[in-house]
Amino acid sequence: MPIDFDIDHERRLVTARGRGTVTHEDVYAYQLRVWGKADVAGYDELVDMSGVEEISIPSMDSIPRLADLAARMDPPDMSSRLAIVAKDDFAFALGRMYETYRGLDPRSTKEARVFRSLPEALAYLSSKDSLTSTT
Repeated sequence: MPIDFDIDHERRLVTARGRGTVTHEDVYAYQLRVWGKADVAGYDELVDMSGVEEISIPSMDSIPRLADLAARMDPPDMSSRLAIVAKDDFAFALGRMYETYRGLDPRSTKEARVFRSLPEALAYLSSKDSLTSTT
């Protein structure tokens, strides 16, 4: 699977790293496999797309469908954060689309943001203050 992940129960953080070619099937499989686990409900999430060479999606409709699935899987009584690291322009644009769809869904309890660097993403996840803007 081109998406590896680690679950840090102590920090309540799921870290996923894409590599090579990532397809929409890979992303859906990751979403269902990880976020279907009851023991990660309400955890923050870091998705690092820095190692991805290509993103293969059948259409742009994949983004709102994934956001819908993810929002349906959010625990309604727990909020969390998602930081996406996307250095490539295409990955960044897809991430921003996902961020927008997640933000518009009233079922979503996970606040998503897209960043160009890992340090920015980590700072966002560790911050307990108001949300910062992306660059």
